[in-house]
Amino acid sequence: MKPVLITGATGFLGKHLVGQLRTRGERGLRLLCRGRSSYDNQPDIEIVHGDVTDSAAVDRAIAGVGSVYHLAGIVSRDPHDRDKLFDVHVNGTRHVCDAALRHGVERLVIVSSSGTIAVTREPVIHGEAAGFQHETTRRWGYYASKIAAEEEVLALCRTKSLPAAIVNPALLLGPGDERCSSTGDIVHLFEGQIMTYPTGGMSFVDVRDAAAGTIAAMERGRIGECYLLGGVNWTFKRIIQETCGIAGLKPPLMSSPTWLVRLSAPLLRTLMPLLGRKFTLDDETIEMSGYFWYCDSTKAARELGFQARDPLETLRDTVEDLRARGAI
Repeated sequence: MKPVLITGATGFLGKHLVGQLRTRGERGLRLLCRGRSSYDNQPDIEIVHGDVTDSAAVDRAIAGVGSVYHLAGIVSRDPHDRDKLFDVHVNGTRHVCDAALRHGVERLVIVSSSGTIAVTREPVIHGEAAGFQHETTRRWGYYASKIAAEEEVLALCRTKSLPAAIVNPALLLGPGDERCSSTGDIVHLFEGQIMTYPTGGMSFVDVRDAAAGTIAAMERGRIGECYLLGGVNWTFKRIIQETCGIAGLKPPLMSSPTWLVRLSAPLLRTLMPLLGRKFTLDDETIEMSGYFWYCDSTKAARELGFQARDPLETLRDTVEDLRARGAI
């Protein structure tokens, strides 16, 4: 059998994906890694060193494989990182797709984000048919670059018969987020930086369920289709209350409009360190907390057999893991 290539295997979702593939008995895993990783010197894993922004490295990694899981990306809400986000997400994805076509790869799954589709100022639940939210996300580099990458993939599916499907996970929670790339806002809650309830809401999904859904998309996903992988759609107030209840924290006493938090943020960044506390919430995070990131995973359930576990289990495991690793 031909090897399976995974980009982004050292990330939060990537580690769970690799673990589930190994548990299923998948042999011939090849990983594209930028540097040293925990997978080095493991006999059942082949490492190709390189970056998705390097077309030659991507070509070496894809040569001879039968399928590709493309997860590589960066998470940043810093406006100064916009060019870097587009380089990794758009150019990197283009390199993967071009090499896949050149080498005759049989199947690709591209991992994006539910935020390309499921975000609005009102508490509306979006399915895939809602389409990309260009107007809402264009000023947020992460989501704008993810939309641009998805559009390129879908165009290649139509014009070049690229055999790809896209999965769009909601906010990933659960154990194993060593970089706190997805669970960072839970850390902010423990640090006392979230002092009032944001007015928006979020869908979140257990990273283990998202990994299973990604594998299912490789096996059963339709070419040229997107699949939202979400769990419950809760207000941020409920997410915070449930998390505080699990963790034994005192929850905030009130909600604050986004404009007021944005207005007070510069002052808090100056004053809180004087009190021995941190306030590292950036303006983009604050702004996004006033939106609703609600998604409908009916299509993934119907076509992929996707299922999301009890959200309280996910929150418990997230808190326990962060505590065990000393992140909170």
